[in-house]
Amino acid sequence: MALSALLGIALVAIVWLARRTAALQRRLAAVTRGSDGDSLEAVLDQHLGRVEQVARTVDLLGSRTSTLEQDGRFAFQKIGLVRFNPFEDTGGNQSFAIALLDANDDGVIVSSLHARSGTRIYAKALNAGRADAALSDEEAEALQRATAARPGADRRST
Repeated sequence: MALSALLGIALVAIVWLARRTAALQRRLAAVTRGSDGDSLEAVLDQHLGRVEQVARTVDLLGSRTSTLEQDGRFAFQKIGLVRFNPFEDTGGNQSFAIALLDANDDGVIVSSLHARSGTRIYAKALNAGRADAALSDEEAEALQRATAARPGADRRST
């Protein structure tokens, strides 16, 4: 009789464990399925492939950015502009001096002197912020404004 009772308890435990195992299998199957029905392993493989592709793209962009940064040092980054009236017989500030500098303060100063009889344009080379010829007061001011400018800053001046 005790053996029958023990056998009954064992059968109940087996049925309970079978149901619990079936529920766990359903939950595991739900977790391991991707949105398109793939297994968890296939979904992880897809994500790993995307991560590797993104890593390659980031490496390529890093290389391109480095090249652009190196090349950008030689582009005009700092600009100083001064408008002025050099002659009393003309009206307005039609003349100007503009300094165009790269990251190393190399560049050029271009000056335009406007008069009734015509306009004359002059250019002076700059090396490390120093001109190869004497500068007028307006050119010196344009150079000072350019060297004081931060690359990418608002450069409005009159």
